[in-house]
Order: sequence, then structure tokens, then C-alpha cells
Amino acid sequence: MADPSAIRTRADLHAALQRLHRADGRSYLELAEATGVAVATLNDMVNGKSFPRWRTLQAVLRAWDIRSNRLPAWREAYVRAEADHKARRGGPQTSTPTSGSTSGPDPEPGSGQIVEGDIPQRPRAFQQRPVLLEALKRRIRAEGEAVIDAVTGTPGVGKSMLAASYAWERQQAGWPVIAWINAQGEDQIITGLAALARRLNLHAEEDDARAAALKARNHLAASAQPGLLVFDNAVDVEAVRGWCPATGATRILITTRNRAFHALFAPVEVDVFPAGQAVAFLHQRTGDTGPGADAVAQELGCLPLAVAQAGALIARRRLTYSGYLTLLREFPLPGYLPSAGDGYPHGTAQAILLSIISCEENIPRAREMLELLSVLCAAGVPRAILYGTPDPDPAATAELDRLLADLADTSLISFSEDGSTVFMHRLIQRVLRERARHTSRPTGQLSHPHDDIPHDDRMVAILARAIALLRQFNAQIPVGPATWTARSAVEMLIEQTATLHELTNAELGHPPADLINLRGWCGRYLIDLADLSRAAVVLTQTVADSERVQGSDHPNTLNSRTYLAYAYRAAGDLGQALSLLEQTMTDSERVLGRDHSDTLASRNNLASVYESAGDLARAIPLFEQALAERERLLGGEHPDTLISRNNLAGAYESAGKLEQAIPLYETTLAERERLLGGDHLETLTSRNDLAGAYRVAGDLNRAIPLYEQTLSDYERILGSDHPHTLNTRNNLATAYRAAGDLGRAIPLHEQTLSERERVLGGEHPDTVLSRNNLAGAYHAVGDLGRAIPLFEQTLSDSERVLGMDHPHTLSTCNNLAHAYASAGDLGRAISLYEQTLADCERVLGSDHPTTKIVRNNLSALR
Repeated sequence: MADPSAIRTRADLHAALQRLHRADGRSYLELAEATGVAVATLNDMVNGKSFPRWRTLQAVLRAWDIRSNRLPAWREAYVRAEADHKARRGGPQTSTPTSGSTSGPDPEPGSGQIVEGDIPQRPRAFQQRPVLLEALKRRIRAEGEAVIDAVTGTPGVGKSMLAASYAWERQQAGWPVIAWINAQGEDQIITGLAALARRLNLHAEEDDARAAALKARNHLAASAQPGLLVFDNAVDVEAVRGWCPATGATRILITTRNRAFHALFAPVEVDVFPAGQAVAFLHQRTGDTGPGADAVAQELGCLPLAVAQAGALIARRRLTYSGYLTLLREFPLPGYLPSAGDGYPHGTAQAILLSIISCEENIPRAREMLELLSVLCAAGVPRAILYGTPDPDPAATAELDRLLADLADTSLISFSEDGSTVFMHRLIQRVLRERARHTSRPTGQLSHPHDDIPHDDRMVAILARAIALLRQFNAQIPVGPATWTARSAVEMLIEQTATLHELTNAELGHPPADLINLRGWCGRYLIDLADLSRAAVVLTQTVADSERVQGSDHPNTLNSRTYLAYAYRAAGDLGQALSLLEQTMTDSERVLGRDHSDTLASRNNLASVYESAGDLARAIPLFEQALAERERLLGGEHPDTLISRNNLAGAYESAGKLEQAIPLYETTLAERERLLGGDHLETLTSRNDLAGAYRVAGDLNRAIPLYEQTLSDYERILGSDHPHTLNTRNNLATAYRAAGDLGRAIPLHEQTLSERERVLGGEHPDTVLSRNNLAGAYHAVGDLGRAIPLFEQTLSDSERVLGMDHPHTLSTCNNLAHAYASAGDLGRAISLYEQTLADCERVLGSDHPTTKIVRNNLSALR
């Protein structure tokens, strides 16, 4: 066996591949059928005639039974060999293949080619559709317009395979961008385009999904370089239409069963195989070129999916064509499906069930895995989910990989190009689900034995297993700021739980409690990722589900309501947040008791939103009460107590009570450093907050070094693009401005605004705040030509995003009025001050610090 740790050069890599190929024993043709990699490419790769792409090498290594836990070592070896390859050739090389070539070795497209999404692997005995492919190639782009085709047809005719074969050709032709997007719903489209945006370096890893998706779409619309964008399994015309680039050189394919797409896009209709092609497939797949293949093809209506099932079963069981026909015609369909398989193309249900039953009889654990995949997302299930644990036992991983390989050999499942994602066709999923409903054989218990769902329902048991698997996967995802490092895992969980949510509603009338809780986790992760609009949608549904299934007073319902309030608060919708948290605190006190930890958390959370809304008269007593109760119940050193202490210090600071705020901040920071350590995120929060209090008190000699230390720590621990890092960078710029160091303040404000627009989006509350602060810096330096328009834009944004009465909106009104006064426009300044003062007195009260500032500014002009 080749040792990847010994590989240092390109020559070492090719020598190792030659050893593996000899040990495997298969011909290049057999290996090509197993991997979907062209024969010539395999030959060139193994014998050192070309240097492979990692995707290609990974597919071949999997075919050679290299275990998944060994792939990272092979990846490191590949990187070393690639460095040697580039050094010998003077850097990355890009070949220029003949346009439209469909044969010969894969070109080396260079490090610049981006292939995003789960493009299906080439299946065994794949039959090209030359007429349809030629139709796609002939489409010529009109001046300035994107070329968009709707690839339509009934289930099982090979719409996705046609799009995939076009994608494979475009990869070989070296097109710079190839993207495959699951288009079953708008959320999936946004997720796919956001992933493409990150690959294109348009956004940071932490970017808001919708904003990132828009930038990807706009980039493709403006690009003059050829590219391919596939929207696979599209359902809603308007959802897809809104995300299609209307211009640019990117070629767009939409695969769909919905012929309504023909009204907007050029149709490419995919039908069943021609009879001769169906027969050719059977000959190639089975190795039997004798008579009878035409009869099998005709019996199955030449439907590609059904013919593939037949070919796999005939090959696996070494059947004759006539023997298979007998099995097919005598299959007792009514015993497996309701209404004898009505709604399926002729012979299709029988062909699929024959494959399923044979597979289950001959492959251990096949039934469990097939049924599990039947209720998960048809757009693909990552192996990472199926492994179940973050560090699976190598033997268990190898066993699962072998099971999946055996199932793929039956054509019941398939893989993405890199082998990381498992697919099951929707028709096969449907057959498996309908069989489970129809047979209703008991298979074990639900994850919660006390559930009132009957255990003799096989479909219920399958759904329970799927939910349990996702609970295992969810346990691997970090909470809080660290969630930003696991965005792809979050998207996997969202996609799979959305599928199960739809299925359980259809099967059971409601989602089970465990699934509701998983959806709640999805919403929580989206808040951590600053994806607030999606978080609100998911959590609103979660609250409704939890109220319906578990009741309004259940702790999980109260918890979901709290996180929905968090989403509203983070988005600046303080009215919605207050309404939810006031209700939650009342309910928690009644249901759980005043001293329950959840009740204490509700009290602290409600006080925080009162503070954000400027209602310090209610915030401070509530914070004081929450702190006293946590000290009594949890002790002075408990992390929750320290949170309450820090929050109370913040409320004192907001009220201008710095003589109380600063000592409390200092005490909290010292305790956190002692108990949690200097690098703990809560310690960094304390350090940032204490620096802010020093800045407000005018003690810039202590504020600036503390901000600089905190910023350096955040950049080291969380990265330069994390919102916590951006917040401290904004605060440091504000401190530089307060110290009169505008030469450092303005560039830092400009950098922070640019990064917040890129990472969070133009309308995130933090971005609006940065815009206000930059305008203030321009004002301070006397650049009113830039300050006033930016203040005006900020006020418009703040009114739209946060609302007219939000404290930040009122502060921006004051700042704009001050800029008008500095520019000599006293009429507009006084009018705006008067309006702002009235609003501050109404919303914040006469004694609020912001109200006093506005009142003093107005008095100075009169």
C-alpha cells in the first residue's frame, strides 16, 4: 500500500499511483466506469503524462478503497506534489483544449477554474444524448443577453444527466466557472449561490447568504468569461427567474418537470431513450449482447431510470433478458405499493422494487440505508451526515463506504463528482416511501419511547432514525462565534431538516418535537451567522410548530420564542423583540418559577432590549434584580452572574452613570480573566466594554491601548472579518477620533464600513452604524461635502431598517442637524433639532442622555 506521507514530489505521487493501480488490478476501462473519469485521463494521471486535479484524484482514490479518514493525508501529499509540479513548470499552467471537444484526456484547466456544487458522477454505461447536447451547444447568445434553456421532461428521463454531461464537457473545455445549484426552493438557490460567491472571493466566509448570492448573480451577469450555471430540479418559475443572471456570458440550464418554464425560457424537451440507445445501454451495462434486450427496453418504455435498474440487476444476478422479463411481469406489485403503482410509468415501479428487494436480500444493512436516504434531501446527502460522528471509527467508516459503494453498483444511489455527496433519484425515494406506508411493518422504537405516535408504522420509524442521525450531526456544530467556522455544516443541517419538516407534516400531520428542536438550532445558528432574515423565517415557523405540538407553555416553546426575539433585536426590530420577551418572561415566571435559570435568563434578556430601546428606567432595575437573583442562586463567580454584572455596567454607562459603570466593568473583567482566561470570548467582550466606558469618560490613554489589545486578540482568535472583530475595530476608530487622531480614525472607519458592507450587507444595523460613524469623522475633519450626504443616506437607511423611533435613528437625526449647523444651514438644523427633541422626549424621556444632548444642541443655536 502506498504511503502518502512519503510523497514529496510529482514523481513520488505518480509512482504511488502506479503501485495502487497495480494492486487494484482493474483495467483503465473498468476504473473509468467506476469513477466517471475518462480512460485517457486515468492513463495520463497514473503514468505521469499529466498532473491531476484534486477532484479527479479523490474520485480515483475512493474507487481504490482508500478510507475517508486517510484522505486528509493524501490531500497533504497532493499539495506537496503540486508545489513541486508548479516549481518545475514555472507556476500554474493552463492548457487550451479544442472548443467543444468531448473526448480525449481532461485538460488541465489551471488553478483558476472553479467548480461549485454537487455535479453528479458519470454513471456506469452512461449513454450520451448527442442530439440534445448538440441542441444546447447550438444556442447562440444574443447581444448582451444570457443564454437560458429550460431542460424539461417527466421523472426518470435523464434531465439532470443531460445537464451533467454538458457540465462535464464544459469542465474539460476549461470554462472558468461551473456551478451546480439545487433549485428546489429559493432558500436552496440562495445557499448555492452564496457558496459560489465565497469560491469567487466576492465575500468572506461569514457573508450573509442573500447578500452573497446577489453578488454571485451580479458577478455572473457582468462577466465576459464563459461559465455554466445549472439550476437543478427547479420548481418555482419566479424563484428561479429572480436569481438568473439576465446578461453576461454565463450559460444557464434549468432542469425541471414544470413546463411553465417554457413561457420564459427556451425549451429543451428530454424524452425516453430511443429504442436503439436503450438496447445499447443494456448491452454495455450487462455485457450480454445477445437477443432479448429490446424486449426488456420496450417493457420498461425505454425510460432511462427504469432501464438502469434493469441493467444493474441483470448484471448483478447474471440474469438472462428473458429471465428478467419473467421476474418483472410476475412481480406482485399490489403487495408493495398502494393502487398497484398507479402514477408510475409502465414497468418502472416493478423495476425499481425488483432492484430494491434484490439489494436488500444480498447486501447487509441495505434496507436501513435505502429507507434512510428515501426521507432525506434528494438534492444530496453529505457523507459527513451519514458518518454520524465528527471522528468516526475507521472500521465503521470503511464499512459505511463499502455499503454505499455496493448500493451505487445497483444504480439505486449515485455520487457527486468528488464522492462526498450521495444522491437518490426522487422516483426511487417515492417507491421506498410508498412501500413503507403500504407495508407498515414494525421496525423498532422511536427516539422517544413516550411519544404517542404508534410504533407499528414503519414510515414513522424511518423518520425517527433520520431525525436521530441529524441530532448526532447537530452535536458537532459549535455554538456562538465559533459557528462561523462551520457554515457549510449549518447549511447541510438546514437543508436536511427542511426536507424532514415537509415530510413529517405530510406523514404525521405535524413535525416531531425532536425535529422542531433541530429547526430551532438552525435558527440559532443563523443568528450567529448574522443571517437575520432567514433566522426570523425559520424561528417563526419553529415557534408556531412548538406551540402546536408541545404547547405554549413548554420550555422548548419559550426557548424558541426567546431566540426569535434575538433575531428581531439583532435586526433592529425592537418592538417585536420586546413583545416576545415580555410574554416569555411572564410565561417563564408562571410555568417555571421565578428562580428557574430560564426565567433569570428571560429577565436579563428583556432588560437588554429595554436598554437597546433607550428605556433605561425599566432596564436598570431589571438588570439589578437579575444580578441579585443570580448572585443568590448561582454565586458570584458563575458565568451567568458575570454576564448580568457586565450587562448592568452597560446600562449604567448608557445612563451616563460612569462612576458606577467603570468599577463594575473592571471587577467583571478581572473575574473573567481569573475564571475563564484571557482569551475567552466573554473576557474579550468585557475588555471591549471597559475600553468603551474609558472612552466615554474621556480617559483615552486607557481606552485606546485596551481597544488595540482587544482588536489584536479578536483578529487572532476569531479572524479579521468576524462581527465581534469589526465591532472593536469600529470602536477603536471612534476612540482615535475622540483623541483628535483623524489620520488614523478616518481610514479605520472607512475600512470597517467596507468590511461590514461586504460581510454583513448594506442594511445590517451594524453597517448603518458604521456609516453614521464615518460621516461623523468626515464632519470632525471639516469635510462637510462628504459628511452631509453620508449622514442623509444613513438617516434614510436607519429609518427604513430600524424604524423612526429607534435610538440609533434619533442619534443620526441629531448628527445630521449638527452637520447642517456646521455648514451654516441653520434653518434646516433648527427644524431637525426641534423634531428630534420632540421624538426623544416621547420615546426616551426627558432625562435620557441623548435627549439632553439634543436639547443642549438646539439651545446653542437659538
